[in-house]
Amino acid sequence: MQKFNRYLVTAALPYANGPVHIGHLAGCYLPSDIYVRYLRARKTDVKFVGGTDEHGVPITIKAMQENVSPQAIVDKYYAIIKDSFDAMGISFDIFSRTSRPVHHQTASDFFLKMYNDGVFEEKESEQYFDEVKQVFLADRYIIGTCPKCGNDKAYGDQCERCGSALSPDELINPRSALSDAVPVKRKTKHWYMPLQNYEPWLKQYVIEDHKEWKNNVYGQCKSWLDNGLQSRAMTRDSNWGIKVPLKDAEGKVLYVWFDAPIGYISATKELTENWADYWCQEDTRLIHFIGKDNIVFHCIIFPAMLKAHGGFVVPDNVPANEFLNIEGEKVSTSRNWAVWVHEYIKDFPDQQDVLRYVLCATAPETKDNDFTWKDFQDRNNNELVAIFGNFVNRTMVLMHKLCGGKVPPMHAAAKDAADDAIYAMLQDAKGKIAESLETFRFRDALAEVMNVAREGNRYLQEKQPWILAKTPELQAQHQEVIDNCLHVCLQLTANLAIFVNPFLPFTAQKICHMLKVVDRMLEWENAGSMKLVSVGYSLRAPELLFKKVEDEQVKAQVDKLHAGLKQATAQQAPAPAAPEKPKKAEIQYDDFARLDLKVGTIVQAEKVEKADKLLKLTVDLGDEQRTVVSGIAMHYAPEAIVGKQVTLVANLAPRKMRGIESQGMILMAEDKDGRLVFVNPSDAVAPGSGVS
Repeated sequence: MQKFNRYLVTAALPYANGPVHIGHLAGCYLPSDIYVRYLRARKTDVKFVGGTDEHGVPITIKAMQENVSPQAIVDKYYAIIKDSFDAMGISFDIFSRTSRPVHHQTASDFFLKMYNDGVFEEKESEQYFDEVKQVFLADRYIIGTCPKCGNDKAYGDQCERCGSALSPDELINPRSALSDAVPVKRKTKHWYMPLQNYEPWLKQYVIEDHKEWKNNVYGQCKSWLDNGLQSRAMTRDSNWGIKVPLKDAEGKVLYVWFDAPIGYISATKELTENWADYWCQEDTRLIHFIGKDNIVFHCIIFPAMLKAHGGFVVPDNVPANEFLNIEGEKVSTSRNWAVWVHEYIKDFPDQQDVLRYVLCATAPETKDNDFTWKDFQDRNNNELVAIFGNFVNRTMVLMHKLCGGKVPPMHAAAKDAADDAIYAMLQDAKGKIAESLETFRFRDALAEVMNVAREGNRYLQEKQPWILAKTPELQAQHQEVIDNCLHVCLQLTANLAIFVNPFLPFTAQKICHMLKVVDRMLEWENAGSMKLVSVGYSLRAPELLFKKVEDEQVKAQVDKLHAGLKQATAQQAPAPAAPEKPKKAEIQYDDFARLDLKVGTIVQAEKVEKADKLLKLTVDLGDEQRTVVSGIAMHYAPEAIVGKQVTLVANLAPRKMRGIESQGMILMAEDKDGRLVFVNPSDAVAPGSGVS
């Protein structure tokens, strides 16, 4: 078996087009964090890298939906995602972004090396084209009627109502999501990676060399390889992404699934100048934590890219989890059927470890699993509170009550078989927990930690030191037995902190605080020791590790789920046809000629105090700047419209609104969904240009 001197652990890069939900946590972020925390406790040389995937169609679609730039979208959601991970204790060494210059350079260099080595095939193919917007359309930019269920808002790659996988050619009455125009087929050139050329190597790498991979991973990869691989395009027609670094590649970017996994490399470069040690040395163990929908990309396509490029290690394991459902239904972000991590943190402050515990205990390691709020309550109340927290709290309370708040000594004369059995149990548990963690069976490892707490409760219940101290006389007679019992329980509590640290790091810290020990105690080599807390040392007052989750909290969360679903469904329902607006009276040319229409650029925007619908705009007209109050605050955030060009009625008489003199009016159009959109030139023009 190969000996590894360093570890590089990655967790899938989430798209920066929305917050993360608990399905993401359970799928790869919590398992990877547990594993890394265990490696660190073993003093292993390990780097834990992650970041956001900020290119690709999902980003541009979200930008279109929110009527802002793709950059505004990725900036917004990067912050939300990073804050969520930080709050949940996901301990990345670096959480980077694929929009950073170091990544653009790394991905471009990677592509060029493969191109110069003659890896790629150049091919022409026909793809859908929007003649109005003059752009090629990715599958997600094509909307039409699903042939399976009749949903008239199905995408060119999937119907989100019935879940069917589709191609644009299958859609009935396809139209462009950008312009609503009927798309046409046009030829376009792209660079393809001939994956079939790497089939023999991939079959050896996956099927022969990694039979130890999880069944779901191994089986999916074997199926792909058995069916034969085909050339796959590594570029796309788009203006958002990493530009293809070739002279004849105008308007083309790297395919997001080429670009994204290289983000692991660029993030490591950003983290350490010794990045090559973790990517290019054969004694590095590379492990990807992902969800099952990313298996093929991480186990076949990315390894083939690394092999084709040369000089890199390939993944030694890819422990992908299945999906986590919620209350019996699949997570759906479009239907808002999700438990969002940033909202959980607000609703359950200082209870991050409860969610970590439940998601690990119910992790979808071998099959899809279900999260319910009732199970969340039961596991918290019946396991964390009643077993783990109960043992630690009883130990601390009894130590203060019966031993003067200090760690009692261990008296050899009063020692018995039950005391020795605890030490043996800890040695056995240490081995089982380590073996489960090292083989990515985190549920089993956590169950073993809880068994240690159960054994502590059983031992304490059998010894019953409170009975031996019912009277001062009894306590004096049995003080050595009481001391031994609580000495053992305190050492067991310290061991629980070590065992639980990878899973519940906030809880481990609370225990260390109560025991007045330093973080170094949490190192794995200390597990199983009965000398973790020093005799005679004064300890802090006990504090509850967990608190009960009440029925009202559970009901509120279930109601919140259904309310979110109802709202999302209502928003997706087709709007009733608007009544036809009456036509305005006919005017003469001279009436129109009286209007002074000019193009301006918004240079500043802010909300008007105590006016939900109003924004105060500063508009640059070239030779002057105007203050304009506009009722568009319900449609646009102030920061999203700075820099936009607008058409202004420049000779409209000034009018005071909320005490602000408005010196003109911005022309707006209302789309079919009732949203206001700017009337502006398709190409940038100089501020102050006239409109005629």
